[in-house]
Order: sequence, then structure tokens, then C-alpha cells
Amino acid sequence: MATESGRPSNFIRDIIDNDLKAGKNQGRVHTRFPPEPNGYLHIGHAKSICLNFGLARDYGGKCNLRFDDTNPIKEELEYVESIKEDVRWLGWDWEDREFYASDYYTQLYEYAMRLVFMGVAYVCDLTADEIREYRGTLTTPGKDSPYRNRTTLENIDLFRRMRAGEFPDGAKTLRAKIDMASGNINMRDPILYRITRATHHRTGDKWCIYPMYDWAHGQSDSLEGITHSICTLEFEDHRPLYDWFIDQLGIHHPQQIEFARLNLNYTVMSKRLLLELVKENYVSGWDDPRLPTICGLRRRGFTPESIRLFADKIGVAKADSTVDIALLEACLREHLNLIAPRVMAVLRPLKVVIDNYPDGQVEELEAINNPENPDAGTRKIPFSKVIYIEQDDFREEPHKKFFRLAPGKEVRLKHAYYITCQKVVKNDKTGEVIELHCSYDPESRGGGTADNRKVEGTLHWVSAQHAVDAEVRLFDRLFIAEDPSKTEPGKDYKANLNPASLEVLSGCKVEPSLKDAPVGGKYQFLRQGYFCVDLDSKNGKVVFNRAVGLKDTWAKIEKRR
Repeated sequence: MATESGRPSNFIRDIIDNDLKAGKNQGRVHTRFPPEPNGYLHIGHAKSICLNFGLARDYGGKCNLRFDDTNPIKEELEYVESIKEDVRWLGWDWEDREFYASDYYTQLYEYAMRLVFMGVAYVCDLTADEIREYRGTLTTPGKDSPYRNRTTLENIDLFRRMRAGEFPDGAKTLRAKIDMASGNINMRDPILYRITRATHHRTGDKWCIYPMYDWAHGQSDSLEGITHSICTLEFEDHRPLYDWFIDQLGIHHPQQIEFARLNLNYTVMSKRLLLELVKENYVSGWDDPRLPTICGLRRRGFTPESIRLFADKIGVAKADSTVDIALLEACLREHLNLIAPRVMAVLRPLKVVIDNYPDGQVEELEAINNPENPDAGTRKIPFSKVIYIEQDDFREEPHKKFFRLAPGKEVRLKHAYYITCQKVVKNDKTGEVIELHCSYDPESRGGGTADNRKVEGTLHWVSAQHAVDAEVRLFDRLFIAEDPSKTEPGKDYKANLNPASLEVLSGCKVEPSLKDAPVGGKYQFLRQGYFCVDLDSKNGKVVFNRAVGLKDTWAKIEKRR
């Protein structure tokens, strides 16, 4: 079932549709994407970005970009800039609505003071460990802090002095006075403010008390006039707390709606774990193409269109589930098939000499750039006496179903001629095949022959005289286990790291049209997969990352279901 926008319906759209019919929020739809600037965004955030900005687009509303920057110890300007870059790259625009929780620090403090005046917030001297101890468990109620019944005047004085910096870090907190016996642990007198002397990336050293995420988040939504506050499922138990804060203050009340976060197999989606992989050098950085970070996917060769397509395909659900990473790869393959030029590259070269081809002759053969795009045009490819083919495309003793080159066997060279292997040259010491000598049929150019004979194999190739040397990086999944968190006792998720997640091939040969390929350029290497020019391509060095293979494993998965 689809909505009026033509997009598939889901429970969030149903809620918004009903709100609009009821005249709620004066017919407004205003969402926000609220990342914490404590790491780089990953594919799970991309789902949330597409959901929030997509809803605003489809309903003619607005979507804010708001940084929930309440923890200066873990937050950095680097993360802020990377988040903005990722959102823009995905194709979304927050226009003039770039906000920060730190924009509201003064207002949040005044709100908190209002709760103190109302007698529903108090200053507590318990340590962090004592607060945890007093909180109780899921099966046992908590117990009141001995400071819970301080007078309003005493709490006002202490909270003002907390802000003024009179107390050391961790000496006091401001807590809401709710219910220490609540079945929801989040309602057991949660902390609103803690004392932390840390320089904030925007406010500097102006503040020595910082709001907790649960306190800042809902009030920030309210101050921005958000109508639908869309969160992932782990915040469902926090909703009663958000509602309590807003109801106590009597301010605009956004509607919080929770949806299931994205889980992918063969990877980790925790910023804490991703940071650990980066800091401990298990990967080359946040943009390592093996990571599920948006910048890593971008460097690998993913396109914004493919990620938006993925977000559409997985949809929005209420229950947690795990998505097969093959679907993400299939979405990339689907888009690159439409836009990527077809080129020829030999990753593991084997030299072929065409003995009866004229010495010194070079032909310019015409090749279609992309059969899926009639407007992509054609290009010229040089052909000469010596070429390279893939080592795997030759077998000295082929099995029955081997349809490529072998002694005495004829194959077709893509866009060129039929050749037949006449002689094999080996290394005297190792026995390795190092060179083939072949003959060609001059009448078979472009696939045509006088006797219309057919051959079973077609090989890609590169002219040795014109080949461009390249480095090619072949990426595999970073983890060997579908769920990396499941390990043997005494081991952590890193025990499931894939030791073969990266293979670097040097001495690859690519056609000359790729000599000046731009960084980020995407191509289909015939019979090899889709590749992207890496940012390490500079000073005459050409480097390609394999974005995804040609094999559509997702189609096979779908058939099994």
C-alpha cells in the first residue's frame, strides 16, 4: 500500500496521515536528525537520515539537523564536519536549520531551575557508584537518596553554585524527583546535570555543568517546534521520561515515535566498537572501505542513490531484525549497472603474443561505454601484437566445462578478434606459465568471421604497449561471522575479524582511458566487478577499490525465501 506521495506506507506515515486528518500541529510536519558528534556516521544513521528528511520532503515539511552535543569529553569538531558532509553527500539539505543542543544551554538551565522551584528536582551528593546502587534492579525497587528531601531554597542555592563552579567534578548532580520504585528504571530520579570541567567545542569553558542527553533531547525538540520526534527502538523506555519533563514544564509536546534500528550481518554498528577498530589500527581510519561508516562506503564506491534505494527497500518496522548485507550490495550493483562505464582491466596479467599479427601495427577498436545507457556513447581501445589477459583465463589442462583459453583452443577477445593458443612458455625453474603465443583470425574483428563459426569463451584484455599500471584493492567482509558479537567464552568481537578482508594487487594493467580517471570515478571492469578510483590516486599512481562484485548473491537469497 502506498501513500499519496507514492511512497510505500508504514506505521510512521500512518501516524502522520492521521495527525494531518485530525488537524494536529496546525497541519505541520517538522522532523529532525539529531546525531551526537562523538563519531562518524554509519549506514544505520543513513537509514534515519533518509527517514527524517524523506518524511519532511514527502509531506512538504521541514527537517532540522541538530547536534546533541551534551558530552564535551567525547565530542569533537571533526565529527561535526564529517556529519554535515555525509548528510549533504546523501542528497539532503537542512537549509538554514542547523542547530545544536548547546544553543539551548541557557534555556535548559532555566527549565531545570523551574523544576527545582516546583520541588520536582533536587541536588544530590551521592557518587556515581552510589546512585547506581540506590537505583535498584529490574526486579527490585530503588531507594531514596538521603538528599532527596532537601528544601527548595537549599536546592536553588546548590544548583546555582554548581553552575558557578564551586564544587569539584562529580561532587553533585541535579536529579529529577519522580519515583524510585517505578518499574521503568529511567524514571527512578534520573540525572539532569553533572559537573564536568571540559572544554566544549562550541561553548569553550563557559559551562562546568552539562545536561544529560535524556534531559536535553526532548526539550530541544520542543524548542524547535518538532512535531514528530522519531527515535530508534532503544529509546522506547525513555519516552515516559521525555513526556514527564515536557508535561511538568508545560511546553510544546512533540510526539516521540520509535522504529527498529538497522542491523547488518557481518559487521558492527556500534560507534564505540567502530572507534575501537580505528584507534587500535584494525582498519586504516574512519573511511576504511571495509567499515559501514558512510565515509567508508563512499570511499569504497557506494553512491548516494544506492544507499537511498537501500533505505527504501528495507523500509521501517517496529521490531528489530537483521538485514543481509547482500541487499546493500545489490542496491549498489543496481545503480552502478546504470551509470558505470564498461572498461577492461587485467588484475593478474598473463602475457600473450599474437605471432601472426603485424609487427608495429596498432588498431583503434570501438567499444560501447554502457549498453544500459544509449547516451553513454563509445570509446576507442588500442589493440596491438602483445596483450595481457587474466591468468585464470588460461588452463594448460582444462576440465570439460572450462570455456576459456587452452592449448589449441580458440576464444574471442572482447571488441577484437578470435585467437587460438599455439604455444605455452614456462619458467624453467618453477614451471609457472609466463607467456602464451597465439594466432589470430584477421576476419573475426568484432566477432564476425567468414564461416560464421562460434566460440564459447570471451575474454577481456589490455594492449601491453598501451596498458596503464594500477593498484587494485579487493575488499571482503570485515568479519567472518554473521553476528560478530557471538564469540567463544573469554574472547570479544575482534576474534571474528576476517584476516583476508583486504587483498592488494600491484602490477595490474588497465586500459589507457583510465590513466586520468578522477578520484571517485566508478567503472565496471568487464567480468570483474564494479570499481572506484581511490583518493590515493595521485602523482601518477592509479588505485582502484572494488566496490562490489558482478555476482548478484541477493537474488539467490531471495529465491531461497
